[in-house]
Amino acid sequence: MSLKHGLLGLLQYGSMTGYELDKAFKSSLSFFWQAKTSQIYRELDAMEGKGWLISQRIFQQEKPNKRVYTITDVGKRELRNWLPSPEGDIADAMGVRSGFLMRVFFGGEMSNQEALALLRAYRKKCLESRDALLAAHDAMAEYGPMVKDDRTAKFWNMTLAYGEAFHRAGLEWAEQSIAFLEEEQP
Repeated sequence: MSLKHGLLGLLQYGSMTGYELDKAFKSSLSFFWQAKTSQIYRELDAMEGKGWLISQRIFQQEKPNKRVYTITDVGKRELRNWLPSPEGDIADAMGVRSGFLMRVFFGGEMSNQEALALLRAYRKKCLESRDALLAAHDAMAEYGPMVKDDRTAKFWNMTLAYGEAFHRAGLEWAEQSIAFLEEEQP
């Protein structure tokens, strides 16, 4: 997936300001794709240059001015053409490139206490990430009314279920690994 396609997907549900897109992206897609606010705005400018979206500057008296982004027919075609073509994304979903797992692999070179600290930090992160998925549930409930049919929400829930299973598996692995090392302690 690319950031630009995630933004196009969100704009399918209606026009949004950059702030609203940033908020929607981070509350609904961040459990499988992270983006910084600056990246989002940079991508919006590039996408407007390609004709995938248009923006309208809204001048306000009491608040800062804002830009509202709307997907164009060209942007809708780009999203529609991108969706069914995995282009290596399936392999990306299956692949792991982790400095953390590299450390675990060579963990025999650490003391038991160092290895346990590493694993406990990972377990803590798994718990935090799992809890953050609750925000994704809330976002889906908030943005659900924007979609035209229940089928779309089913696909949102499929990605959420993947995130939950991923974090549950990581947490289970961390617990087993910690128990294994704690058994070795004198």
